[in-house]
Amino acid sequence: MQPDLLRGPGAARRPAPLRGRADPGSAWEAARADLDGLPGGAGLNIAHEAVDRHAADPARAGRVAVRWLDRSDTVHDLTYRDLAGRTARFAHLLARLGVGPGERVFTLLGRVPALHVTVLGALKARCVVSPLFSAFGPAPVRERMRLGGAAVLVTTPQLYRRTIAPIRAGLPDLRHVLLTGGDGSGGGEPGTLDLDALLDAEEPTFTIGPTDPQDPALLHFTSGTTGTPKGALHVHEAVVAHLATARAALDLRPDDLFWCTADPGWVTGTSYGIVAPLVVGATLLSDQGEFDALRWYRTLEREGVTVWYTAPTAIRMLMRRGEDGVPALPRLRLVASVGEPLDPDAVRWTARVLGRAAHDTWWQTETGAIMIAHRPGDDVVPGSMGRPLPGVQAGLLARGPDGRAAVGAHGGVHVLHGVAEGELALRTGWPSMFRAYLGAPERYAACFADGWYLTGDIARRDLQGHYRFVARADDVIKSAGHLIGPFEVESVLTAHPAVVEAGVIGTPDPVAGELVKAFVTLRAGTEPTEELRAELLAHARRALGVVAPKEIVFADALPHTRSGKVMRRLLRARELGLPDGDLSTLETAR
Repeated sequence: MQPDLLRGPGAARRPAPLRGRADPGSAWEAARADLDGLPGGAGLNIAHEAVDRHAADPARAGRVAVRWLDRSDTVHDLTYRDLAGRTARFAHLLARLGVGPGERVFTLLGRVPALHVTVLGALKARCVVSPLFSAFGPAPVRERMRLGGAAVLVTTPQLYRRTIAPIRAGLPDLRHVLLTGGDGSGGGEPGTLDLDALLDAEEPTFTIGPTDPQDPALLHFTSGTTGTPKGALHVHEAVVAHLATARAALDLRPDDLFWCTADPGWVTGTSYGIVAPLVVGATLLSDQGEFDALRWYRTLEREGVTVWYTAPTAIRMLMRRGEDGVPALPRLRLVASVGEPLDPDAVRWTARVLGRAAHDTWWQTETGAIMIAHRPGDDVVPGSMGRPLPGVQAGLLARGPDGRAAVGAHGGVHVLHGVAEGELALRTGWPSMFRAYLGAPERYAACFADGWYLTGDIARRDLQGHYRFVARADDVIKSAGHLIGPFEVESVLTAHPAVVEAGVIGTPDPVAGELVKAFVTLRAGTEPTEELRAELLAHARRALGVVAPKEIVFADALPHTRSGKVMRRLLRARELGLPDGDLSTLETAR
């Protein structure tokens, strides 16, 4: 563990790598000016900006902060005043348990109010919060908690028995496990504490201690394509970007009811499922239920959701179900997408069926906030991610033979101008930029060159400055001298009315190097005939020419990461007859 990367107030400080290189931009400064800061000039704390400053204002204290739908579809409301009290109790509890600033508090929870209380209460206590995906098995959970030095875990009795009890002995840093049932059933497991009962004994007010904007706040794990999970560390200053991008990309306002469907175990579930809407002062909707098309439509209509942030996978699942029973949604002002590229057919479907074209947004775990998007009011260009948000300087870098940015011997890069294709890069210094990969300084340093953050994504820019996602650098298919982005081929295939989803890979070929092979799932009621296969191949050749797939395989379902992205690596592994390996640890940042 590196103490200066997970430090509490008063610890030795050093400048975060490559900070301050980007144009500060009026967007960041305008957002910073709209934050209160801790009383008496004591710094900047995410929880204060998301909760306490609203609760201290009589005009806002009674506003609903969290609207929770439990599994039975019953509505439970928490006001900003309620949330301030509960998070204060959790902060007091941490102090009473001897958990101090800079220590790591992990969550293994679904979409339940205890999640919001834990995350924001731990941030009040100036701890570092690390959310875990509740569907992970014991192995990936153990690896992340071990790497992160977990001092506290908050989970449920069921998840404890299934996931934590088998690995508890291998987590020597874990001092406290707090169980919550939400119904008084949090106790009973040996070596654990009943969170719900303990909170009742704590005080409902808490004074947040001095918090430097560069103090660590959030630790998000992402596996990338190879190796152990990477722990991307973010600081309290990230709240500046959360506020600015909530406004610029999602048009969030205090009177909005905002629904982010991302799982709380991923960065979107924290940055936009918790922090951003609360900092704005809006009401966030949290649904404990799993995906069900009718339930989602009913929720959008009954609750009057105004801004909906979801994933392309979810949109495709709605598309696959058909259009019967889709309600009118007059209050829905904006639909936005995150997590993977949004194919043009999904954009056109949302425009036609939901009455709002979905706006794509691009960002990564490492960026901490949305960087590129179709802004509210912009015409949506299907297949495009949009343009850089105010304050974000994006560029394309010339690539070498491996598809990655060509970095010179002295760390220099060549920035492409005009219409171009290259590795997408961001000028460093935006407020939510990650500050470290935990315990991996060389891995972190390799992400930067010449003042640019190298995203590992290949993108294309048009004359209007719109960026289009092409592929992850390690997904690019090299066939007969052509560099082919799988997403471009997938978008063409999903534009066919019979296809819901596609996954495209390169397969070895002794002449061409690689040949393009596509796996597709079909709409309900569509038969996988040889005639349809020939039709799809011809459809792809007309649109793509020589880079069209040479083979199409019909699949009942495609493998996905836990956050819904098609796992091309697994398709390749299966094609080559390789073992799947521990798939639960695979998660790439888009």
